[in-house]
Amino acid sequence: MVFEGNNKIRRKIYQTIDGMTDEEFNGTPSTGGWSPKQILEHLALMETYIASKISGELKNPASPKASKKMIVLSGSLLVKGELPLQTRPTNTYKTIAEIKEELHNSRIYLLDVYDGSCKDQLREKSFKHPNLGLIPLEQWFPVIGLYEKCHLKQLKKTIDELRINGCSLEAAE
Repeated sequence: MVFEGNNKIRRKIYQTIDGMTDEEFNGTPSTGGWSPKQILEHLALMETYIASKISGELKNPASPKASKKMIVLSGSLLVKGELPLQTRPTNTYKTIAEIKEELHNSRIYLLDVYDGSCKDQLREKSFKHPNLGLIPLEQWFPVIGLYEKCHLKQLKKTIDELRINGCSLEAAE
C-alpha cells in the first residue's frame, strides 16, 4: 500500500503526544524552538501544500518529467531556510483535538488527490523539492511520510526539553 509508511509514522506521532495536556502541547521549550503544536500544525500545512502542488501539476500540461530520486536514503528532506508561507505554523493556541483534526483533513485531501489521479501522470510529471530538485509526483507521497519521520525526532526532542527545562506558554494571537 502506498500510504502504509505514512500511516505508521502518523500513529507514532500520535503516540508521542499521548498523555500531554493542551497546555503542554502549546508550550515552547525555554531553550527556544517550536512547540509540539507548531510542529504538528506545520506537518498538516505541509501535507496540504504538497497535495495542492501535486494536484496543480497533474493539471499542468507543461509539467516536466523527472527521474526517480533515492529519497529513502536522503537526509535532505528537512529544508533549512525559508519555509513556504503556507506551511509556517502560527502561535495561536490550539488543542490536541484541533490539530489531530487538521492532520486528518490534510491526509484526506492527500488521499483524494491520489485516488483522483491518473497513475501514469504521477510517474510522468514532477515538481521541485528545495534540496533534491525535480521529484516525480508519485514520489511525493512517500516523501511526506519521510518528512514526518524527521519531524517526529524533533517532536520527541522538544517534548523532552519541555519536561526537563520547563516551558513557556505564549499568548494566543
